[in-house]
Amino acid sequence: MVIRSSAIQDDNVEVKAAHTAGIPVLKRVDFLQTLTSNHKVIAVAGTHGKTTTTAMAAWVFNQLDLDPSFIIGGTSKDLKSNAHAGKGEYFVVEADEYDFMFLGLAPDYLILTIVEYDHPDCYPTHAAYNNAFKELIRKMKKDGVLLVCADHTPTFKIGKWAEQFGTVLYYGSSSGQYRLEDLHHKEQQGVGFRLYFPDGSKLDQELSIPGDHNASNAAAVLALIDRLGLSVEIASQALAKFSGTSRRFDIVGTFQGITLIDDYGHHPTEIRSTIQAARKKYPHNRIFTVWQPHTYSRTQELFEDYLEAFHDSDVVIVTEIYASREKIQDYSAKLVAGQIKNTNVHFIAALQDTTKFLLQELKSGDVVLVLSAGDANRINQDLSRELSTPLIERRAHA
Repeated sequence: MVIRSSAIQDDNVEVKAAHTAGIPVLKRVDFLQTLTSNHKVIAVAGTHGKTTTTAMAAWVFNQLDLDPSFIIGGTSKDLKSNAHAGKGEYFVVEADEYDFMFLGLAPDYLILTIVEYDHPDCYPTHAAYNNAFKELIRKMKKDGVLLVCADHTPTFKIGKWAEQFGTVLYYGSSSGQYRLEDLHHKEQQGVGFRLYFPDGSKLDQELSIPGDHNASNAAAVLALIDRLGLSVEIASQALAKFSGTSRRFDIVGTFQGITLIDDYGHHPTEIRSTIQAARKKYPHNRIFTVWQPHTYSRTQELFEDYLEAFHDSDVVIVTEIYASREKIQDYSAKLVAGQIKNTNVHFIAALQDTTKFLLQELKSGDVVLVLSAGDANRINQDLSRELSTPLIERRAHA
């Protein structure tokens, strides 16, 4: 059989050849239930945070010597992979909502991070998007447990709706059985917090990765471990060592005093949270944010939200839209860049020209944050190469 992701179209040469040969062609939604059968399925769903939370959970189960199977939407730096077929009973999977993929799962445990409208090319309305998550909840095992972020009102409402079907527990700083308090940030380090458990006990947790959103992600995993009756102490130690996933606040390196960071963020909320995390980690540094908009439909549908997402950045550079699975359209990101509410915004369509601009502007101590679900991560690759080359040699090749 041939299994294809939702990004692979019907006219793909291998898909066409398989059809011609009479070989079954399945999407992810068609085979996931078979793949995860005979396991306890732990699914992580939500618009934001699911890749990092899935990677955290897989790493914690690994450190508990449970040899889990896992599928992560990015490469875990700690596990050196994005997937593994383990011999243990647990299967940890990132439940991707695009093209209804996650409806191929029947979770025993489901973490719901934040549900906020996305993928307008797949879900025409907010209601259609929310209903897909509700359908996933309906597919949970009868004795399943749903863990919901209480800090996002629309997601909290989905949790309250789900209580009619089974056990729902909440985590967050606003309310819930698992409550975060005392969030704190240290310069050049990560985030720390105190987590209170349903029995009244508490745990002080430090992470090496920054951002309030990552404190929330870690709290979800600790709540899961507690609910499963596994060692919270070992889980806490594992999370303290967790170093993240590729292209999620991924520090490429520091070159001539300039720190380069790749991030996959492309939704306004993700952009805002990632820039805020950078600001808290680097409170005294200039932050250059490069944003490559992802798909025409998302850029246009969430236009107003993008305008408010860049407040904590000192300099904003907007490149042209990365079409991804969509056809090239007569619509430019220049329209968005011109209205972003930041005093220092530049529209530079080409990635190569963006790199040239940065090389002219950057000084020691600056931070470059590239936000892209497309190919703009090549900017930091080019910057790292150029900044590793002596200036005289660079001028000779210019």
